[in-house]
Amino acid sequence: MRETAGTGEESREAQVIPIDRARSSYDPPSGPDGDDRLAELLAFLRRRLTGEYEVDEFGFDAELTDKVLLELIRPLYRHWFRVETVGVENVPGDSGALVVANHSGTVPVDALMLQVALHDDHPGRRALRLLGADLVYQLPLLGHLARKTGHTLACREDADRLLRKGELVGVFPEGFKGVGKPFSERYKLQRFGRGGFVASAIRAGVPIVPCAIVGAEEIYPKIGDLRFLARALGLPYLPVTPLFPWLGPLGLVPLPSKWMIGFGEPIRTDEYDPSDADDPMLVFNLTDQVREVIQQQLNELRLRRGHAFPPFF
Repeated sequence: MRETAGTGEESREAQVIPIDRARSSYDPPSGPDGDDRLAELLAFLRRRLTGEYEVDEFGFDAELTDKVLLELIRPLYRHWFRVETVGVENVPGDSGALVVANHSGTVPVDALMLQVALHDDHPGRRALRLLGADLVYQLPLLGHLARKTGHTLACREDADRLLRKGELVGVFPEGFKGVGKPFSERYKLQRFGRGGFVASAIRAGVPIVPCAIVGAEEIYPKIGDLRFLARALGLPYLPVTPLFPWLGPLGLVPLPSKWMIGFGEPIRTDEYDPSDADDPMLVFNLTDQVREVIQQQLNELRLRRGHAFPPFF
């Protein structure tokens, strides 16, 4: 297991604690007002300056995530995309599970919205530990921020350990093929890779929760790709949309599509032996089953959502 929180400046400032203790040690406050808000802010800043805060062994800082990151993106979730969640009761309240979702939107905003949904709309206010691509962790600032907010590299060791510790892990098996697909292929799932996520769920004996995200496809409709420039910058793609790059920075503002996030019934894996994770045919079949379930969810949720850009109220 790679040590992620024990190197660099962070290890000298924050106390590193086990994952299971980190999950229970931070209890988010319930909406203080007035002077209480100011006192809470000052106390938060003091803890940051003195190093009196905790991170788990992956570098997850629950307090920073709740008070800074989620506060910054919550207006997008509530007022811009007006996200509605369906079936959140299918996500376990305090045990390990693997949330498998479709990926889309040109820019992976869907990962952030899924994180807010499970924190704000789930009764257990669950923290989602997303498995990210290598590219995320090759960028120093983005990689550091990702670890602070609970995410880690999409590799077998990290996924297995998080699931066995009872964490809620999220994965987007389509990867860049999904998030970067053209608008003409919207809501059509791409290939799910080799099914490593299924093998991790089997080894840990945790349920797989299929998740469909509707709305992200319309925020940056990809109508072209600047391939030569993307290769020069080391990016998987550089999109052309109806607004970008023509409007410059304004073209980076996502369109206010209506979002719905649906969580399907869990697919159990505890009936398998952990050694079954090494059976490629079993893993392939289960991966295909998860993909078919999510595609069906997408079709149904898209009809339920209706028009992508309903009037604001």
